[in-house]
Amino acid sequence: MLLTILSLNKVEYRCEVSGFNVKTYDGDITILNGHHPLVTSLEKCTAQIISTDNKRTPFEIKSGFLEMSEGNKLNVMID
Repeated sequence: MLLTILSLNKVEYRCEVSGFNVKTYDGDITILNGHHPLVTSLEKCTAQIISTDNKRTPFEIKSGFLEMSEGNKLNVMID
């Protein structure tokens, strides 16, 4: 899936990934390829970007929103 992390000023990250683990107000979730469409708010956390070769890269998030759309596109808007 295509993960795009956007801040107010720029595109922070854009790459094909196999998963994304993040903390929402309802708890931790992991978004994988083919996940159903979803919009949710995010809490302060260290998210984990899971690359297509299963490497995990931490990414700090203060707050924001996540949108998983049809077509395997995951957009994360952060402060």
